[in-house]
This record gives sequence, C-alpha cells and structure tokens, in this order.
Amino acid sequence: MFNIEALIEQCTVNDVRQLQTVSRNTFADTFGADNTPKDMARYLEAAYNIDKLTREIQDPNSFFYFIRVDQSIAGYLKLNMDSAQTEDMGPEALEIERIYIDANYKHQGLGGQLLDKAVAEAKQHHKHKIWLGVWEHNEAAKGFYDHKGFKPFGDHDFIVGSDRQRDILMAKSI
Repeated sequence: MFNIEALIEQCTVNDVRQLQTVSRNTFADTFGADNTPKDMARYLEAAYNIDKLTREIQDPNSFFYFIRVDQSIAGYLKLNMDSAQTEDMGPEALEIERIYIDANYKHQGLGGQLLDKAVAEAKQHHKHKIWLGVWEHNEAAKGFYDHKGFKPFGDHDFIVGSDRQRDILMAKSI
C-alpha cells in the first residue's frame, strides 16, 4: 500500500449527481456479490436517490467529502454528528456513516486519508469519540478499522432491500 496525492473537498448541493453516481457505484461494487440484484436495486434507490442525498447534504450536522485523484472522484466520506447520527451516541461523538473508495483506487492509502479527515473534523467540532458500523462479513474493512485503533462495542441492523444484515459498531477515542 502506498499513498498517492489526493485532494479532499467538501461536497455541496451542486455535487449531488456526482455523489449519487459514486455512492451507487462504490456500494454496488463493495456489496453487490453478497446481495440479490433485487435487494441491491431497492437499497440503491432508497439510500441514494437525489432527494434524499440533497436533504443529507443540506443537513447542518452531516458532511460529505469527495477524495479526488487527478480531478477524478476516487471515493467519498460521509460524517454525521449530533441529531444526524444513525444511532444516538451523544454530543461527544462523530459518526463515519460512509467511507468508500472506487475499486480502481483501492489499496493506495485513500481510505486512510479519508479516515484522517474524519478525525480532523471530529477534533474541529470538539468530539471525543469517532464511531462507525461495518458489515460483520466485511473482513477487509474490519481489519482496516482495527488497525486504525477502532474497537468493537456493539451491533445494529442494516437493511439491504429485504435482507436484514448485522453491522458491528466500532469506535475509538480521539
């Protein structure tokens, strides 16, 4: 693994179509083989439709960031704090709801750069804990977060279409 030069920039409403494309592509690439086409299509439409993404971008407690390599979107990050968190972890916590890298850019240090951005944002907003949910069968992601100091502390359901799945909740103090 090596780090390549990348630019991280906050998304705005003007970026919503690009955000939709990268969101759908990276989620389908990551989890498509483990879900039925029907469940995947349902999830992609529910989670990543333009109206929903627009509302999320406009939420003052949510933040989206693109990571770009040579002007191409290589991945993205979604952070939530306070009332935008998917689980109530209190005012001291910041959630990494989504961190995805395009398949063409994996294993180049970009996920680590997005994680560093999340930690910097947590510190800027005076948060003392950062947390996330990771699918129980995503061994690569669990290993990545463990290597970065995250420890399991619980779980919650994650629904893909009609399939109820289990996410492991992981956190670290900052």
